Amino acid sequence: MPIASPFPTIDIPQKDIHSFLFEREDRPFPEDQVVYIDGNTKRQLTYADVRDQAKTFGTGLKSHWSWRKGDVLAVYSTNQIDTPPVVWGTLWAGGVITTANPGYGVEELSFQLKDSSARALVTLVDLLPIAIQAAANAGIPKDRIIVLGDKRTKEHRHWKDITDLSTSAKWRKTRILNPEEELAYLVYSSGTTGLPKGVMLSHKNIVANLLQFTPNDPLDWTEDRLVAFLPFFHIYGLTCLMHHAILRGLPTVVMDRFDLNKFCQHIQDYRVTFAYLVPPVILLLAKHPDVAKYDFSSLKMVNSGAAPLTRELVESVWARLRISIKQGYGLSETSPVTHSMRWSQWRSHVGSVGPLLANMTAKYVDEEGVEVPAGKPGELWMAGPNIMMGYLNNPTATVNAITPDGFFKTGDVGYQDGDGNFYITDRVKELIKYKGFQVAPAELEGLLLGHEKVDDCAVTGIYSPRIASEVPRAYITLSAGAERSKDTELELIKYVEDRVAQHKRLRGGIRFLDAIPKSISGKILRRVLRDIAKEEDEGEAVPKAKL
Repeated sequence: MPIASPFPTIDIPQKDIHSFLFEREDRPFPEDQVVYIDGNTKRQLTYADVRDQAKTFGTGLKSHWSWRKGDVLAVYSTNQIDTPPVVWGTLWAGGVITTANPGYGVEELSFQLKDSSARALVTLVDLLPIAIQAAANAGIPKDRIIVLGDKRTKEHRHWKDITDLSTSAKWRKTRILNPEEELAYLVYSSGTTGLPKGVMLSHKNIVANLLQFTPNDPLDWTEDRLVAFLPFFHIYGLTCLMHHAILRGLPTVVMDRFDLNKFCQHIQDYRVTFAYLVPPVILLLAKHPDVAKYDFSSLKMVNSGAAPLTRELVESVWARLRISIKQGYGLSETSPVTHSMRWSQWRSHVGSVGPLLANMTAKYVDEEGVEVPAGKPGELWMAGPNIMMGYLNNPTATVNAITPDGFFKTGDVGYQDGDGNFYITDRVKELIKYKGFQVAPAELEGLLLGHEKVDDCAVTGIYSPRIASEVPRAYITLSAGAERSKDTELELIKYVEDRVAQHKRLRGGIRFLDAIPKSISGKILRRVLRDIAKEEDEGEAVPKAKL
């Protein structure tokens, strides 16, 4: 039997995102409540500023370009406090937003613009060289490239110039008649195993998810503050920070990119009380020397998501800084949050992502797709109002991802404990298969991160012709002062060997890297590691000339 959420069912209103956020009767905070603060310039936007500027921008889209329901606007930018009014102005006009990674090059951005059929592109002055080429490749006219941010240029209109106040009275908000079936966002998967897929999220998906996860974080607009470096182009930052902040009136310091010292300074200066983080940042909190210079006493709780977090890291940060860390879980395809640890249980259930959120059901299945009993490991499948509509232009991938009865196949392996808390142990495709045994890279990574000489690490499987099987290999970034040597390698191999079952040993050895390859959301790029391993092993296989 599928697992039901322990929380009471929530009534999901049949509202579009803009109406849900800006036409509400239950708003507890005033219109002049500051919501977004620019971390660089200290410029602020209130709730009323965002609402009014969104309507003005939406009016401009309709006036200038006859914007119609379903037209797509692409946002290719780092975090800006003006991103929210641009996004919700587009939704006001009936449009769809696709968010693009500002680290993309011309080819990657061109693909997304073409795949999403974007009609216009919003970007920063500094990103114009790439944006102009990609827009041309996608058939977007040059006059539909809009500039965001404090810098301006004569060649392209600024987003605040996309308006027509003289005739604004004749324009009305586009009605969303069926929030469950009408597209709001196209967020693209990271593409670590191939071309990115456009995840289609409806208005109801986002509205539902906001109502599902926000009750689990007891925050109050009168005293709580957030910091936002997680990218708004990624679903984690888009929902949990950009949307969450304005829904609850939480003052949020917006960072255009992550910088450790600025991040720490903002927490200290603004007395930030809650932060949404990713494991690489938590790793810095545990080990980076600069962190000790700052005051973190205002932080009530930290939430970690986007990638697995080990017990060792949670305990290290607590021991060093007395910062409480809970975990959550979700995916782009689930809008994203599906699990969130209760604040009161972060110490008693370290490693868990918490219980299943309201209005959701879940089950674990084996490799044949047969449901396994609760408590037994398997692949996690979930159903609920926050599950995506499907993948854009990819019906085959959609059918493969969502079952006929509405369960999304996450591709993540885990189990549920007796208290109803879920644990995610690894990705199905990332499990290393050693002679019939399954080895979870995350488990070995957690062990290695507990060693004083390890600053960061990643484990992947490599094929060993000698034993005709995959074996685990660790890639390690050493702590300052640790020596790259055979002795260090043997020490770390022995460290793991003493703590794991026989089949989990690092038979593929250890390699040292300057940095572990990761996506912007903090996920280890194991595809890159496998490519590195292949090059290394091919190089070692080349016969050496005799002198």
